[in-house]
Amino acid sequence: MRSANYFFYYTYIGLVIIAGFWGAFINPGFDYRLLFDFDVHSLPDFQRINMISQYRFLRAIELGFGIFSILFVKDIFSEKKFNTFFIFTMSAGVLARITSIVMDGSPSLLMYFFLGFELIGVLVIYFYSLKLIAQNDIK
Repeated sequence: MRSANYFFYYTYIGLVIIAGFWGAFINPGFDYRLLFDFDVHSLPDFQRINMISQYRFLRAIELGFGIFSILFVKDIFSEKKFNTFFIFTMSAGVLARITSIVMDGSPSLLMYFFLGFELIGVLVIYFYSLKLIAQNDIK
């Protein structure tokens, strides 16, 4: 369980940091082509600039969550308030993907892969960290 926990934790956080940095500061247009099969340059300037501005903002928030998760990894696995924040944020992402399927329709296979990976990951991390925090509370 320990190996699975850290595998899901670090691969998830690693992807969050890379995708967040890439989308916020390097090339959000590439993300649109890869994830949405959409060329942002087909939009008028007003819509393109505002859409990319909001996308960069959301990716920067994602980057911040990833950096937080690296800086406070020890606290996330030992203190309930840090653990609750991490599990809540990761679970909110999973719930948002499920909500999108229900309300918006079926996404691409890549999005289903992210949903499956994140769902398994949050369950593994939750149950593993629950055990660690319980042990920490006994001490």
